[in-house]
Amino acid sequence: MPTTLPRWLTKPATKFYKRTVLKDPFLVSVKRWKRDRGDTTLRQDYSLNENSVVLDVGGYQGDFTQAMINRFGCRVFVFEPMPLFSEQCTRQFANDPRVSVLPYGLGTSDEQLFVSTSDDASSFFRHHDTNESVTAQIRDVSWVWQELDLEHVDLIKVNIEGGEYPLLRRLIETNLIRQVSNIQVQFHDFVEDAELQRNELRQRLQPSHDETWCYEFVWENWSRRATAA
Repeated sequence: MPTTLPRWLTKPATKFYKRTVLKDPFLVSVKRWKRDRGDTTLRQDYSLNENSVVLDVGGYQGDFTQAMINRFGCRVFVFEPMPLFSEQCTRQFANDPRVSVLPYGLGTSDEQLFVSTSDDASSFFRHHDTNESVTAQIRDVSWVWQELDLEHVDLIKVNIEGGEYPLLRRLIETNLIRQVSNIQVQFHDFVEDAELQRNELRQRLQPSHDETWCYEFVWENWSRRATAA
C-alpha cells in the first residue's frame, strides 16, 4: 500500500482516498460521527438534572453550554481564555444565574500565554499562517477546583485544541479525576506524539473510568466506575 498520496488527487478525492484506501482513522471516525449525528445525540446523552454540575472547558461561543441548560437546566461553569469568545459567552449568559463564565483556561499551572487565533481552532499548540495572537490566561485546575469548591462534577467537556493532554494528566495526578462522573474529550492529532499521548492517557483513565463511546480523535466519553468513587 502506498504511503504517500498520488499528486493528481483533488481535495475531495484525497479525503476519499485516505478514508477508503489508507483507512485514515480520523477520517473514518469523522464519517461515523456524522452518520451517528454525535453532536446532537451522544454529546448530550447524560443523566443530568438541575442539580448537576458541568464544566465546559473550551466554551468557544457557548453552544454546548446552551444545549446543556436547555436540556437539563444544570449548573455550568464555562472556561474560555480567548477574550473574544469569553466576552461573547458573558453577554449570552449574562441573565442566567445557572451559568458562570470564567475568562481563563484550565491547565497545569497559572500562567499567561500567547495563543494563535483561528476562530474555533485557536490554540497554544498550533501555529497558523496569519501569525495573529492574543494573550490568554491559564489557571492550575487544582487551584480552580478549590476556589469553586467543587466536590463533584457530573460532566467535564474538554475541547481545547491540544491542551487536553496536560490538563487530563493534571486531573489524574491530583486525583481530581475521581470526582468527575463523565469526561467528554476531543483529542487533537496535530500535537507531537498525539497517538502515543492519547493511548497513555486512555490507559491512565482505566483504573477509575470506563470508555462508553469513542470516535478516534473526534470525541470520546469516559464514565466513572462506581467503585472509583
